[in-house]
Amino acid sequence: MTCAYNELYLPLAQRVMGDMFDYAVNTLSIKIEEFFKMFLVSGMAHQFEIGNPTYIAGKNGCEVAREVINECTDHTVDTEDIMYLDKSPEYWIGWALAYYQWYSSFSYRYINRHVPIDSMYGMYVTLHEADISLYVDIMNEKCHDNKEKSILKRLRVYAGLSQSKLAAESGVALRQIQLFEQGQRDINKAQVGTILQLSQALHCDIEDLIIP
Repeated sequence: MTCAYNELYLPLAQRVMGDMFDYAVNTLSIKIEEFFKMFLVSGMAHQFEIGNPTYIAGKNGCEVAREVINECTDHTVDTEDIMYLDKSPEYWIGWALAYYQWYSSFSYRYINRHVPIDSMYGMYVTLHEADISLYVDIMNEKCHDNKEKSILKRLRVYAGLSQSKLAAESGVALRQIQLFEQGQRDINKAQVGTILQLSQALHCDIEDLIIP
């Protein structure tokens, strides 16, 4: 098995990501899914995916969270570092997610596409005291189960849009969206303009719609 980076850095990455989510959600009052989107867009996700020691060893979670927010918004966050001894569900989500990304070598964007970050709250109660291998098994199962489902449908539901609403906002015909979601038409073979319209309406990258 080939993991994402040297295992020596893993405990650091887990702690930093745990503190990062905890600080963003519980100190700065940002919704976890909103912050995670910023984490992906900022490029910080890639730095964690490759185990860049500048971030996973050279900064604490609060510093990384502020850098993400400063990169993605017009706001400068200067709230002091707060890292609680009693670990929150958000800390566990970051801690476990860092482990799974290291273990699987999947990108955070790929993981979130199959298992949205906010859905992990449902795992916390039963898994936060369990061995991490159980979490890995469940994540593997969820990623596998979702692999064959329509990417467009999952992104649409995640964005809170009905098929008709997506058609109205994107300009793509409702019937065409239905055919994509039913698997009767391959979205990978659609015109670039169509995919671009859908991605803009869903506020995602084109690659999110066509990467298997």
